[in-house]
Amino acid sequence: MKQGMKIGQTAMIETIVTPDMFAGFEGNVVHEAYSTVSMVYHMEWASRKIILPYLEEHEEGIGGAVQVKHIAPTTANTKVRIKATLIELKDNIVMTKTEAWNEKGLIGKGEVKQVILPKEKINQMLIESKDTEVTSREEN
Repeated sequence: MKQGMKIGQTAMIETIVTPDMFAGFEGNVVHEAYSTVSMVYHMEWASRKIILPYLEEHEEGIGGAVQVKHIAPTTANTKVRIKATLIELKDNIVMTKTEAWNEKGLIGKGEVKQVILPKEKINQMLIESKDTEVTSREEN
């Protein structure tokens, strides 16, 4: 990881709520409102923007954990702003605090953990995961 990442750094994204972001399951819309799944995606994306300038060519970030509290609903065509703030940096582990707002106020908050690893290590983990899946299926 390149030097320079500091506690307090922020990154922000903005989006407009569209029907593909609505709360739903198996293609059925439950509420015509910004889903928790979409909020988590945007929180992870804002957090990723913090690490991108610091990744070496041979490195990549991988998600380690997400905690989120969805506080208020947001309807279609509403602007949502998501901010990530770097709160902890320990070795290759990056923790961010995240917040999401619409024009009325705070609609969500959480934390995102990312782990910076060599791409080769991530690829090896994926290969091992596939091997485990095949073994599990063969045993059943």
